[in-house]
Amino acid sequence: MVTAAPKRKWLSLLVFILALTAINIASQYFYARIDFTKEQRFTLTPVSRELLQNAGKPIIITVFLEGELPAAFQRLRNATKDLLGDYKAYAGVEMKVVFTDPISGLSGAERDTVVNNLYQLGIEPTTLNIKNEDGFAQKVVFPMAIVEAGDHHIPVKLLQNLDAAGSYEQNINHSIQNLEYVFTAAIQKVLSGDRPRIGFTEGNGELSDLYLSDALKSLSERYEAGRVNLDLIDNDGLDKLKLLIIAKPQKQFTEAQKYKLNYFIMNGGSVVWCIDQTSADLDSMSRSGEQLALNRTLNLDDMLFMYGARVNYNLIADANCAEIPLSMGGQDAQIQMAPWVYYPLLMPDTANNIVKNIDGVRSEFASTVDTIGVRGITKKILLQSSAFNKVHPTPKLLSLQMVSEQPDPKSYASVPHTVGVLLEGVFPSVFLNRAVPAGISGSYSVPAQSKPNKMIVIGDGDVFKNQVSSRDGSAFPLGFDRYTQRNYGNKALLLNIADFLTNDTDLISLRNKEVKIRLLDKAKIRAERLNWQLVNVAGPLLMLILFATFQHYYRKHKYAR
Repeated sequence: MVTAAPKRKWLSLLVFILALTAINIASQYFYARIDFTKEQRFTLTPVSRELLQNAGKPIIITVFLEGELPAAFQRLRNATKDLLGDYKAYAGVEMKVVFTDPISGLSGAERDTVVNNLYQLGIEPTTLNIKNEDGFAQKVVFPMAIVEAGDHHIPVKLLQNLDAAGSYEQNINHSIQNLEYVFTAAIQKVLSGDRPRIGFTEGNGELSDLYLSDALKSLSERYEAGRVNLDLIDNDGLDKLKLLIIAKPQKQFTEAQKYKLNYFIMNGGSVVWCIDQTSADLDSMSRSGEQLALNRTLNLDDMLFMYGARVNYNLIADANCAEIPLSMGGQDAQIQMAPWVYYPLLMPDTANNIVKNIDGVRSEFASTVDTIGVRGITKKILLQSSAFNKVHPTPKLLSLQMVSEQPDPKSYASVPHTVGVLLEGVFPSVFLNRAVPAGISGSYSVPAQSKPNKMIVIGDGDVFKNQVSSRDGSAFPLGFDRYTQRNYGNKALLLNIADFLTNDTDLISLRNKEVKIRLLDKAKIRAERLNWQLVNVAGPLLMLILFATFQHYYRKHKYAR
């Protein structure tokens, strides 16, 4: 005869098995996870989820970061696997994810062929020096992926900011933080098949290709970026552009050039104005020791005024500034770094997503920017000076002897001044009720006001200029100071602006996603290594012995009664 207790026991076991089976079946159709991290590291943003759920084509993602890898690259690979696992779970279409080492087991000739084929697709290898028992050995890895959908594909660089002063650990941490952005942006582009065109104007003394080298290279990874001559381009060419960047013009714009700019803006094209209103230049000053900074006549003031902004004819001297190299006299002349108040570090307004979470932006001889009340135009501050500054009207005599002058805190106490501003809304036409200027041929349809549009005005022409090596003429990464070995936020500013002004979806929120990588303190590990080894080895054994002793005396006490 079976008693009630065993019946309840078997019934409980049966219910548990059925519940477990039901949960396993349900998990195949429903996806859910709980993210306990403070910054929601393992949670996809709504932008990514919406894009994946509404994808209309099957997606294939091939990641070439596989095989035997150093610890830092293993973290990057594992973070990529975790992220793409979430992508597959949310995708509304079939998504295939493949991890492979493309050169594993290949001989020399076969290996070179594969590397060349991958290079043609935009997949570039990285050579690492790995420490082993015999010293150092070189290993070729591919920290890249390729995203395919339909007839389109785009390479994805997993390892970000592998430039200049950044260590591998810093680059890996930054790369993990940026993974969702690079994959979501790539998927969006292969699904739409669209690579927006971005043009840097030329013909009016703007920065040369050499000084815009890294800006063009960085943008070319996701856009079609090149130079645009306003004298040569026609309305059809302007219609194909999404964004124009005017970087440090030094010659006056003609009315025909302004007419084309106005046509571009009225028809929905965005413009970034990087304007130097003065002729101050450190190279010219270095040759003579001083320079009279004069006002430039660019013939753009009326346009900017109509659109809602004014770049003033002045110079900001800021105690929060970058350093410049100075040659100390003598037979054995040495280069020393000295703060230069006319190279202010611009502080991002953290309330705006375009500049949120980016570092200070290095500028050279910047001017203040005022906003003008224009109906239908909203203004948002992007970049400001610090609160310790002076604003000098121009003309202004500048001398390198000013470097030795210590800024007086009392005289520099001020309020932050605006240097970069975002304008949004419906812009009025500058050429409304005006005759078409000479030099315009072809059919230009210019409405009285623009479509809803956006533009950015920055009172510094050098904000997107990279430094150039004096040895071989090669370009340094944008935002990197070769003298102080410091990275500034100039490149992040450029990429954020490009995303904001060319994309309908809010990819900026992905680029600004912050993931804190909490690494172990290596110095502390070396100093306390033996202590923690003893804790990890002896600790569990001691706990087991204590538990066994407690259990023995507890049972003895319990059953002795």
